[in-house]
Amino acid sequence: MTHMPDRSQRLWMYQTMVRSRYFEDRMAAIYLEGKKPIFDLSKGPIPGEMHLSSGQEPCAVGICAQLTAQDHVSAGHRLHHFAIAKGVHLDEMAAEIFGKQTGLSGGRAGHMHLFDRRVNFGSSGIVGQGLSFAVGAALAFKMRGEPHVAVAVIGEGAANAGLFHETLNLAAVWKLPFIVVIEDNGWAVTVSKAESTAVASNAIRSQSYGIPGTHVAGNDPDEIFRVTGAALARARAGEGPSLIEIETLRIAGHFQGDTDGYRSAAEKQHLCANDPIPLLRRRLLEHGGVDEQRLDALDSEARDSVDRAIAFARDSAFPAPEAALDCMFAN
Repeated sequence: MTHMPDRSQRLWMYQTMVRSRYFEDRMAAIYLEGKKPIFDLSKGPIPGEMHLSSGQEPCAVGICAQLTAQDHVSAGHRLHHFAIAKGVHLDEMAAEIFGKQTGLSGGRAGHMHLFDRRVNFGSSGIVGQGLSFAVGAALAFKMRGEPHVAVAVIGEGAANAGLFHETLNLAAVWKLPFIVVIEDNGWAVTVSKAESTAVASNAIRSQSYGIPGTHVAGNDPDEIFRVTGAALARARAGEGPSLIEIETLRIAGHFQGDTDGYRSAAEKQHLCANDPIPLLRRRLLEHGGVDEQRLDALDSEARDSVDRAIAFARDSAFPAPEAALDCMFAN
């Protein structure tokens, strides 16, 4: 039996979405420091690429609202929303993105490879690679007889990679406690789903492996929560894996600095008009028994936690140069 989120869960989902968006808004502004007037990836306090998940926050909160710290999540390169929803330490996450020694991995991993063992969260910048991490965790849970579930989060473009099919087949054969979440934002970098994928929904593909697949339309956190509940119940009961494909929105370009010229003005207007955070706020005010003051307080708490995390990151020291060889395999 599945259920919808209760009031406290909805408020947690709302605040977590606000925290994620504000974190990314702050990071986006900081990222551009030193990169103007000529954009240079190597400059500024955060060198390298930066991929934002603005618009995709419902995916993370709808999934993670029902996970435990022992459940495993593997994400991809667009990951901040899932890291925050899974409970990754915000101060250390910010410090890692800044390359500081107080970061999750001592400043060695950066934005695309966040890892926090305390809440069983990991990620990889390699497209689809998190599938292998998660299926391995699911196998370990089953072999140890533990009631935990592993979740792999990928984009719709990664569903065209061979690893996706290999993982689904293996998870089905071994009936692993495993869930594949596909965030379908319609674009694999600059290539539209319509131009790259032969099926309308990747949920159809899971049926080839005897795995239930569900397509969630509308970027709706309540519906994502409901569908996730059914998949988790199936996994914890030993009935095997599930696939959840979520129709979501990538409001920003593929990466910071992407001019986003491949999307039409009408599509960009649609994205902004369907921003999930104001939509959820309106739903809570109209149907959730919550007033403006309560939501404003949640907004303030979320922003304060982000501001503290960024201040912590800025104030932290860089690793010592001689630490570059630490944590390396030695002959």
